[in-house]
Amino acid sequence: MQAFLKTLFEKQTYNSKNFFLLAGPCVIESEAIVMEVAGSVSEICKKLGIPYVFKSSYRKANRTSANSFTGIGDEAALQLLKNAGTAFGIPTVTDIHAHEEAAMAAAYADILQIPAFLCRQTDLLEAAAKTGKIINVKKGQFLSGQAMKFAVEKINNAGNNQVLLTERGNSFGYTDLVVDYRNIPWMQAHGTPVVMDCTHSLQQPNQSSGVTGGNPQLIGTIAKAAIASGADGIFIETHPNPAVAKSDGANMLPLDQLENLLEQLVRIREALL
Repeated sequence: MQAFLKTLFEKQTYNSKNFFLLAGPCVIESEAIVMEVAGSVSEICKKLGIPYVFKSSYRKANRTSANSFTGIGDEAALQLLKNAGTAFGIPTVTDIHAHEEAAMAAAYADILQIPAFLCRQTDLLEAAAKTGKIINVKKGQFLSGQAMKFAVEKINNAGNNQVLLTERGNSFGYTDLVVDYRNIPWMQAHGTPVVMDCTHSLQQPNQSSGVTGGNPQLIGTIAKAAIASGADGIFIETHPNPAVAKSDGANMLPLDQLENLLEQLVRIREALL
């Protein structure tokens, strides 16, 4: 595990041979949901020895329809994110969408995440880098793993070497995605840990309804293949009841299914060592 990740997880007791986990609800909906998910996943990860980062977006800017839920308010959501991290002794990650958001979000989160469609935005990458936080860049649906070296270089040139790259599938026609697992070693060749986004890679975007669809029943398939392919980390959006979630409910794993999946992934990891 790279030094910056060891520092990130220094408050946790975990098996250093395990993958790390970024998990939580798609967007911050309420204090109750944030605390339930962060607390539940934290306990599961302690039991399994998995280093854990709580993930939730304080605002969703990349919505298909203008009528989609975007958040409860920036400062309120960011404070709930920070509260969850403090309450359970875990680091946190949230998305930013524009360069002027970087400093604001950095005051509350440990990792700033760059959405896939924005991974080429130079001013956004540089602003994120200059906060000194760890930067997780999702690979664009239109890019190869090799091409992500330019995103890494932009962040490094801005004085920040704390970079994660996340695979989340490539566009396949207008309304589907496919995962090319070659992107995991290709992106690791840039000197960064690589995360597999097991939920967004199963999206079915651009639906005529304006609401993104998905195939959450295949989250386990994507996750197991990613661990077998050598992924350093796993990204899973999870919710107590995805059917009523305010964002990306069609992609999220029900919270009560997470522990069983993580147990399987730990066993696969152990078999590879």
